[in-house]
Amino acid sequence: MRCAVIDLGTNTFHLLIAERNADGQWQHLTRQKHYVKLAEEGIQRIGTAAFERGLAALRDFKTHLDEADIPLSAVRAFGTAALRTAENAADFLQKTLEQTGIQPISIHGDREAELIYKGVRQAVPFPDNRVLIMDIGGGSVEFILANHEQVLWQQSFPIGVSILYQRFHVKDPIAPVEVWQLENFVETELTDLWQAVRQYPAPTLIGASGTFDVMELFLLDLATKPLLYGCIELDRFEPLYSLLRRSTLAERNAMEGMPPERVEMVVVAIILIRYVLRRAGIREIYTSSYALKEGMLEEISENGVF
Repeated sequence: MRCAVIDLGTNTFHLLIAERNADGQWQHLTRQKHYVKLAEEGIQRIGTAAFERGLAALRDFKTHLDEADIPLSAVRAFGTAALRTAENAADFLQKTLEQTGIQPISIHGDREAELIYKGVRQAVPFPDNRVLIMDIGGGSVEFILANHEQVLWQQSFPIGVSILYQRFHVKDPIAPVEVWQLENFVETELTDLWQAVRQYPAPTLIGASGTFDVMELFLLDLATKPLLYGCIELDRFEPLYSLLRRSTLAERNAMEGMPPERVEMVVVAIILIRYVLRRAGIREIYTSSYALKEGMLEEISENGVF
């Protein structure tokens, strides 16, 4: 059985093609991504250039689906934050269907968080204590408090890195007052999270996607780390935070290993992560290679059908 999952994120579109073997395990055959930046002109409307980049990415994905002989009935495509809020999101979804035959659906934040949890749980060996899962997207950030058996609390917040970048990162490098303003904004916007953390204290943060991938590149030996997760010591995080917060755009562009698509927004993301670490009392950080797409594959296995 072959199928495909497409994650239409605010910044990045991802394609995962997988095949389930006789033992019921998924083998990942193809991974593709396009950095489309749907929110480059704001989260409320997809700009003309971004609209076309998104469609071009999906046309490319359709080519990969055809090459892998994946029927459209075996494709699941999910639109997240930008495709929840943009006034022309419905037009984008309709154009996608017309041009590719792929029919994405826009999912709400709680559904996104549900799938992220199912994906992360496959990749990371959960400790005995509760964990706080954090998935940083362009338009939203999902937080899940959980253990390996169940979700205790989850919520999606519209504070993705595209929003933080456009609102707070004007100076180059980011100015101290902008950092202060960003942190005050996060403190207020995440009120529900701080209440949940008081109810369900979790000393472990598991980060998925985006800047957590950058942290792996800079802080871990990729040749020796486990395949699907990483473990980052807190005392190694602070020097990276300081390096990135003080850096200019040109300096980040010159950093060996820095993914080009992360250069602009990694600063606001690392500030957000640091604030959450301190505010939530986190003592250890794990990173996860799996998130929404792999969570959808898990659901297919659970349900027994596509």
